[in-house]
Amino acid sequence: MLGKNIIRKSMTLLTAVAVWSAFSLAVLAAPGDVMGEITVNGEVTVNGQSVISNTTLTTGSSVTTGANSSATINLGKNGRVEVLSDSSLTLRFTDNSIVGMLMAGKVRVSNAAGIATTVTTRNSTVIGDAGQANTFGVDVGCADEDRCTQTYVETTTGLVTLRSGNTDKQVAAGTDATYGNPSQTGCKPCVRPGTAAPVVTAGFGGGAVAAILAVAAGVVGAAFLFGGDNETEVGGGAIVISPSR
Repeated sequence: MLGKNIIRKSMTLLTAVAVWSAFSLAVLAAPGDVMGEITVNGEVTVNGQSVISNTTLTTGSSVTTGANSSATINLGKNGRVEVLSDSSLTLRFTDNSIVGMLMAGKVRVSNAAGIATTVTTRNSTVIGDAGQANTFGVDVGCADEDRCTQTYVETTTGLVTLRSGNTDKQVAAGTDATYGNPSQTGCKPCVRPGTAAPVVTAGFGGGAVAAILAVAAGVVGAAFLFGGDNETEVGGGAIVISPSR
């Protein structure tokens, strides 16, 4: 009887040790929180606090850059995110995803293949092709004003999708796209990068554009001659594709 009790207790102890060992190994094997490292140039804050280069950045942080300032968030093998001047971005990341919410300014994103990457603005979502590495920029222009919304996307490498509502537009490497209305009444000019004024083209050839400009000039001239007091307001958003500059 005594021998049986000893054997029974020994088996119970060994089982407990085995279960504890398995649990410990599972905890050690579980991935920890993914961390980023930020490099700053000029005035940069994270969650409202000024930071210096080589500061660790955790997921869910809000990064804001001042005038003539920038920040680069290194996410290791997953990629990196550059926050340019006068920008505000909330960034979340895991071991297989990069998700940004851009409220003002411009970001440039580089993600490795297999990393699901999106940047959301007030009116659109920019989605990187997870099957390949992508490098692209997203600029919200004057989207920091509630009544002004515009999203500009430029792809350097890879393929991204500009989505707004039920409309998707693919933006391949070397091309760009714009969603929104840069001419809403009361808005500050939303100038696209590298241009002197907003440029809107959507599948028109040079002759068609010239004809449209001629008609517009005629309308303006007629309004001047006949002294019309009515104002014409451009409204509604449209996705626009133009060749890379």
